[in-house]
Amino acid sequence: MKKVSIIYWSNGGNVEVLANAIAESAEKYGADVTVKHVQDATIEDVTMADAVAFGSPSMDNNKIEQHEMEPFIKEFKLLPNNNKKLVLFGSYGWDEGQFMKDWVVRMEDYKFNVIANLAVKESPSDKELEIAKKLGEELTK
Repeated sequence: MKKVSIIYWSNGGNVEVLANAIAESAEKYGADVTVKHVQDATIEDVTMADAVAFGSPSMDNNKIEQHEMEPFIKEFKLLPNNNKKLVLFGSYGWDEGQFMKDWVVRMEDYKFNVIANLAVKESPSDKELEIAKKLGEELTK
């Protein structure tokens, strides 16, 4: 059974909705899933998982959330991430999702295998929730 960790930061609830859709799907496909708000997450939640999903809204001039998510993500810069399968997801309001493009490049630089990403404008649509569910399935392969 694959172990999948989903770690996110959400304020308005949009990122949390995506996290739950990804988790529900991964569980449906047989994964042992851990879902945590980043303030409750540990480095081991990532290092001990077979696949990971990180989620954050775009904030502070096209960046991921800076007070909790950023310090957590930064921890992985010097760790051996061994091409671990990773999905990135989040929401944005006005920046057209540039934060996601930057985040993908950064996580690839950290030696994660970014298999997919999803950035939604404001609230996820039904179609985007279906995409999120596909991401959960991909994490289990």
